[in-house]
Amino acid sequence: MISNWLAAALSRRNIHYGWVMVGVTFLTALISAGTVGAPGVFIIPLQKEFGWSTAEISSALSIRFILFGLMAPFAAALLNRYGLRNVTLLAQLIVVSALLASLGMTQVWQLVALWGVVIGIGTGMTALVLGATIATRWFAARRGLVVGILTASVATGQLVFLPLLASLTERYGWRLALGFVCIALGVSALGVLLVMRDRPSDVGLRPFGDEGTEPLPAPPVSHGSITGVALGTLRDASKSRAFWILFATFFVCGASTNGLVQVHLIPMCLDFGIPQVQAASLLAAMGIFDFFGTIMSGWLSDRYDNRYLLFWYYGLRGLSLIFLPFSDFSFYGLSIFAMFYGLDWIATVPPTVRLTAQKFGPERANLVFGWIFAGHQLGAGTAAFGAGLSRTVYQSYLPAFFIAGALCVFASLIVLTLSRQPKLQPAAAST
Repeated sequence: MISNWLAAALSRRNIHYGWVMVGVTFLTALISAGTVGAPGVFIIPLQKEFGWSTAEISSALSIRFILFGLMAPFAAALLNRYGLRNVTLLAQLIVVSALLASLGMTQVWQLVALWGVVIGIGTGMTALVLGATIATRWFAARRGLVVGILTASVATGQLVFLPLLASLTERYGWRLALGFVCIALGVSALGVLLVMRDRPSDVGLRPFGDEGTEPLPAPPVSHGSITGVALGTLRDASKSRAFWILFATFFVCGASTNGLVQVHLIPMCLDFGIPQVQAASLLAAMGIFDFFGTIMSGWLSDRYDNRYLLFWYYGLRGLSLIFLPFSDFSFYGLSIFAMFYGLDWIATVPPTVRLTAQKFGPERANLVFGWIFAGHQLGAGTAAFGAGLSRTVYQSYLPAFFIAGALCVFASLIVLTLSRQPKLQPAAAST
């Protein structure tokens, strides 16, 4: 097999196969980020072609964000049961099928069904849970850095895709831009098929940084249903105060990033006379800052108290969102916003994953993080619809940005109430 040959070749060069897993997962997450972020580019073209309101389009995107998050804990159970490669390939097939079908849509209900329900489920089958699983399963050391790298792929996806998609949409229409996304997903699927494996033992290795000599324990076998495993994990985790603090802060994270800025920044910039391609370039600039900020966050989370990192990340994000309406949307003002907001767009993920692993143990980390990530996407869905409703009712996005900024300040304070010392929760028999 290609993976075994590649693992042996890399071992001779003292390179662990886990980094190959990071590479293919980075590519998969990068293209998925382009898929998730693409509708922000298509809002105005869809309005012009079909006459749909911002609230109608936002309702579909809101459903997608919510399903994207609610699938996360079930995705973790699917990954544990059926393997990383099988689940990732199925997810990509579902997303491509929905995108191709949407090329012929003409009604709002079709937008809701395809871009809301189907793509929400397809993208949610991997989401950030895949990266968290790679980090905790393939790495005994450098977990924070790995989560930072894989999370940064979201920023890179925006950097690579959004300006390109905006340009393609402006010149050739949104359908051709959507076709390009389908081709990119096909390339990603080929990489997954060739090199992705479930565990280090599949290629005869121990996790990176594991210097032990004792045989590794066999992976836990799940005998319950996928739904039972996911809901059992929620039942056990919900007894912990730490779970609800992480859930609430990640709700705010989703509301202040994916649901608000990723979806509505481009149409809001158009309200202030900024062309679509230039607005997409602003998101790309944030992607540049966030790429480095998130990787740095992963490095810092391996070394410093993750509670204080989250305090600063949420606090600075909140201040940047409150500042935006006072920037006059000038080049100088938007540049300051892009820098401060971009540096911690998703820098919150590595500390949150590490805190989850500390509190609930590495074997259950992906399942518990799946539910915490569901909170992230519930926040994103709420903000996606709420901001669209604000634009429709008040003819302005600004109230949504003020509320999101205030929520970030609140999140920065409550995260400090987490206990300092990690307390591992016993693994309940829910599988």
